Amino acid sequence: MSFAPDMTEILARARADLRMGVPVVVQGQGAVLVMAAETLTPQRLADLRALGGDPVLAITARRAETLKARVYDDDLARLYLPADAGAAWVEAVADPADDLDMPMKGPFRSARGGDAGLHHLAIRLAKSARLLPAAVVLDLPDGAGFAAQHGLTVVLETLAAPLLDASPQPHPVVSARLPVEASEAGRLHIFRPEDGAEEHYAFEIGSPPRDKPVLARLHSACFTGDVMGSLKCDCGPQLRGALAQMGAEGAGVLLYLNQEGRGIGLANKMRAYSLQDQGFDTVEANHRLGFEDDERDFQLGARILKSMGFSAVRLLTNNPRKIAMMEKAGVQVVERVPLKVGEGAHNRAYLATKAAKSGHLL
Repeated sequence: MSFAPDMTEILARARADLRMGVPVVVQGQGAVLVMAAETLTPQRLADLRALGGDPVLAITARRAETLKARVYDDDLARLYLPADAGAAWVEAVADPADDLDMPMKGPFRSARGGDAGLHHLAIRLAKSARLLPAAVVLDLPDGAGFAAQHGLTVVLETLAAPLLDASPQPHPVVSARLPVEASEAGRLHIFRPEDGAEEHYAFEIGSPPRDKPVLARLHSACFTGDVMGSLKCDCGPQLRGALAQMGAEGAGVLLYLNQEGRGIGLANKMRAYSLQDQGFDTVEANHRLGFEDDERDFQLGARILKSMGFSAVRLLTNNPRKIAMMEKAGVQVVERVPLKVGEGAHNRAYLATKAAKSGHLL
């Protein structure tokens, strides 16, 4: 029988647990208890300390660089929790909101030696849950027994790591006619990824032939720009400009991927905005939070296009990375169609950073 969840389904459960502040057990060469730093409560931290051992706070190398903490494990650091450190200390180390007010948060004592593979997986789980990339981790002598005793989700490293690295396959759910301002000949397709994450959308204008390159746009969700009309970015004008061009040509596909804030989620994007108000540019803000410049998965868009029958596109973009990832995923980009719209006083520095640090062709 197949009633038991497979590892894809277990990962979806683990992400939900971490967002709710519930610990999970990660098992590989040994086992660890993992709690997301962002949702850690004083009571659960006290319960963890009562287990004994030496808990550590796993943070990314990006965050460690800001904190001047030593990194011994490639792209992460394991910081021992001081004996008197509470949940507020964990939050202050994980979240850069008060870095300028409290620049000296150390000294930190970093763990070195031993296998940090399970700590890497803990960080990736937190990222996939759209949480701050930081986790409190404690070694367990009997992970399976502890999980069974407390009803916790168990994530197996050997099965979970490849899934977290892979681009999930999006499956079509439904489509329906949707006339819009740019074109009355619109149809919205809904795709649901097999990993249980957010759904993605493809808006098709007209009836573009499948044997010719289609005018296409990979657009990442931007609530602030697309819905609220934010002046801090150019996302809203790009969305409307792409739809207008497709409407004028009578055919096209706009892929709306739910990867807010370059893949870090809306809450973390607002954290980055707050850091920008302190004087940091968009890339620096992401790094201080512990993220890379861009955490998006554009292969999702290629998979959706191929499932709709398209193998070649004229891509509306200023981002060379999108072109490279589309080609890598098997969709030919026969032409880059520039989309230079929406520059203003509030986003001029943001666009300059995209050009200088992210290689956008602006």
